[in-house]
Amino acid sequence: MHRKSRIFIVGHNDSVENFLRGYFKAQGYSQVISNTQDRINVLDQSKFESFFKKFKPEYVFLGSLRSGGIAANQKYPGEFIYENIQSQSLVIEAAHRCGVKKLLYFASSCVYPKEAKHPIKETSILTGPLEPTSESYAVAKIAGIRTCQAYKAQYGFNVLAVVPATLYGTGSDTDIQTAHVLGALIAKFQKAKIEGASEVVVWGSGKPRREFLYLDDFVSACLFLMEHDQGTDLINVGSGCDVTIKQLASMIKNISGFKGKIKFDTTKPDGTMRKFLDSSRMRKLGWKPKVSLEEGIEKTYRWYVSKGPIASTS
Repeated sequence: MHRKSRIFIVGHNDSVENFLRGYFKAQGYSQVISNTQDRINVLDQSKFESFFKKFKPEYVFLGSLRSGGIAANQKYPGEFIYENIQSQSLVIEAAHRCGVKKLLYFASSCVYPKEAKHPIKETSILTGPLEPTSESYAVAKIAGIRTCQAYKAQYGFNVLAVVPATLYGTGSDTDIQTAHVLGALIAKFQKAKIEGASEVVVWGSGKPRREFLYLDDFVSACLFLMEHDQGTDLINVGSGCDVTIKQLASMIKNISGFKGKIKFDTTKPDGTMRKFLDSSRMRKLGWKPKVSLEEGIEKTYRWYVSKGPIASTS
């Protein structure tokens, strides 16, 4: 990619879309468009195809139109599966027909079986049942991966599906009702601190283990992958370590300065008990993350607090 490359980013006004757009702007890229910022409807086939033919993107970063944690997955399963499958199908087909040089598709670790062997290798996909609490989103993401692989096999389309660990960082979702666990916990602990609450309630037993990847590291991995030939059509990108939800909650409590107790609500679902990716393919290519979990949480917490009291207590 160079400063005049035509770049198209698909997301849902999420941290990845915004961070990528901000990065390219800061680096002087002059032709960067994203669907939410530029109001491109990637669910309307005729309007979207008209835009694509006119703009003629050279590089595409294809994220989700809908995503979220367990609560959002359970509340909006129909929207999650329809909007993601529809949008990714239109984008991949248009990219192939218009001669896009390379497309990166952002998948999710929930595409792997609930009982997959850890660390999870890329070959584990479709080898067992999925976690029920995120099944609709996972099915949509699996469809995207298989679409990428099919277009590569039939047309030689230069496309790569990327499976990141759970993403977090400045600009990420911190809405308690829709966010993934780390963003939701930051919001919960800050709200409890401001209100002088005696406890913070965390969903589940606290025993599940999760791997988290700081947003800056993921974006650097994406830029790395756009410039390098991977010799594969599916690749994991993780931090290389995981923690229990109990450990995560304790870290966020300490960073936030909350003085109360942590209570685990075991009537709520845990989700998959462990998600830890085998990122050895990525490491062999020469990329590795730079931001530790504690450092990343501190940066994310400071960003969240800087948004002000209204955001912090929502």
